[in-house]
Amino acid sequence: MGTANGEQPAAGASSDKLRHVESMSQLPSGAGKISGINAVVLGESLAAEENDLVFPSPEFSANALVSSPKEWFKGGKTNICYNAVDRNIESGNGDKIAMYWEGNEPSEDGKLTYSELLDKVVFAGFSADSLAQRIVDCKPKLVITCNAVKRGVKPIFLKDIVDAALVESERNGVSVGLCLTCENQSAMKREDTKWKAERDVWWQDVVTKFPTKCDVEWVDAEDPLFLLYTSGSTGKPKGVLHTSGGYMLYTATTFKYAFDYKPTDIYWCTADCGWITGHSYVTYGPLLNGATVLVFEGTPNYPDSGRCWDIVDKYNVTIFYTAPTLVRSLMRDGTEYVTRYSRKSLRVLGSVGEPINPSAWRWFYNIVGDSRCPISDTWWQTETGGFMITPLPGAWPQKPGSATFPFFGVQPVIVDEKGQEIEGECSGYLCIKKSWPGAFRTLYGDHERYETTYFKPFAGYYFTGDGCSRDKDGYHWLTGRVDDVINVSGHRIGTAEVESALVSHPQCAEAAVVGVEHEVKGQGIYAFVTLVDGVPYSEELRKSLIMAVRNQIGAFAAPDKIHWAPGLPKTRSGKIMRRILRKIAAQQLDELGDTSTLADPGVVDQLIALSDC
Repeated sequence: MGTANGEQPAAGASSDKLRHVESMSQLPSGAGKISGINAVVLGESLAAEENDLVFPSPEFSANALVSSPKEWFKGGKTNICYNAVDRNIESGNGDKIAMYWEGNEPSEDGKLTYSELLDKVVFAGFSADSLAQRIVDCKPKLVITCNAVKRGVKPIFLKDIVDAALVESERNGVSVGLCLTCENQSAMKREDTKWKAERDVWWQDVVTKFPTKCDVEWVDAEDPLFLLYTSGSTGKPKGVLHTSGGYMLYTATTFKYAFDYKPTDIYWCTADCGWITGHSYVTYGPLLNGATVLVFEGTPNYPDSGRCWDIVDKYNVTIFYTAPTLVRSLMRDGTEYVTRYSRKSLRVLGSVGEPINPSAWRWFYNIVGDSRCPISDTWWQTETGGFMITPLPGAWPQKPGSATFPFFGVQPVIVDEKGQEIEGECSGYLCIKKSWPGAFRTLYGDHERYETTYFKPFAGYYFTGDGCSRDKDGYHWLTGRVDDVINVSGHRIGTAEVESALVSHPQCAEAAVVGVEHEVKGQGIYAFVTLVDGVPYSEELRKSLIMAVRNQIGAFAAPDKIHWAPGLPKTRSGKIMRRILRKIAAQQLDELGDTSTLADPGVVDQLIALSDC
């Protein structure tokens, strides 16, 4: 970036630089800063140099239609559903497949064109406690659900969950008058579904009585779009509020460029529609681009661990976006489940949800992608709405395990404990120094917590809560939540770093690390380790795993305890419930809390039984 005529700013120019402009001068390659950018305010002084930035007066800004770069489209009118569906039909793509649906059984499938999608509804499910909390917060007039679904061989009785949530919400003073229930005959028949006649209505009985078209409701760009709840350090979930215009622009743009999307692509994201990934990158981002999306209702290891690649070949999937948890799980089952399928349609892979350790990255790249598909290793959060740091598949070289560089306009910084920005190769706290369109606007009903959690830790920055390292080439390496940082004898050790070292061991399929109190070191490292199928537990293997950490990180990072884990406690979205692991490690078994939201609550009993092994 130079002056208007391409020349560089004159030496000795004023040091009155704009912080947000100066930060833009850092190129992805780490090429260095630009100096000599001046700023004047219109009406206060005249611009002295061609590279001066001329700002309007505060009085003018106060009455302007767009008064600040931090106001994303305020006053604009839009409708995200119109842009995701109607607009594609009006542009001539009504007959293009919008969604392929793959059911739990391989024989169950279906598809919807964009025209058909305009007439349909998409469903998702929550736990009873989670749903009750949402009902109490939002006070809806009706709840929509399905009577039941199947995940593998296991039925999930969704309406039972909703019924329990409605009872709980009524106890808290919020009564919902209508429960609209869709019948899924393959999972549960009508006559077997519990029913409350004055409240419950079958979706199929009423939907045909109403028109499939309605007028578009144009809303302000800053009107609320949805609430999603994310875990907090206090244990009370936070209701993240996203609005319409900025979120719409951000999901559409990040999807297009981070996946190098082409109109001929078949895109599959394995995330549940009920989580932020499902919102941004199953629904809104792809449909806003007119993409064809695959939605899968089953589990990746049913009827066997080749299901994902069977689906890839069946639909000629070109972009496959999943979580490191799934990658490691499939690694554990062996390469033969992958290589028996072609997968030649794949051209871009993606990773989401947590830092992907280098060994899993290489397996994903070499085995699944045949060493030809770049991996978009995306870092972002429920709060950010979309990708913040991510590779652009065709733009720059990748490093296994690195999220690489920031997306367009995103300005990440790494700060120390005093909130001072650190330049060059470093480690510290990841913050964002400038707003972006997809940012959430508040925590619903608790704006004070919004400010305290995200903006007070480091004044002038959005604090992500994540640790990050930047290497000599400017690549970013996420090290996990800073509340998942263990302080061992003065060494701050990221749990993700230890987990990555453990999983690099050829007989370790997955690992989760937590901190425990240690009378000498302050905190000790407690590791839950899941082995590759068929590998027996042994003292020799325990020592070998510890040595792998010592060799890769150092003796100070060696785990104090290896706890054998047939499985890890995970939510249905694949997120490891570290809160439960911390309680097991500390032997606080009477404080485990609610385990009903786990995909397999029985894992907790298995872990407790193996505590002394």
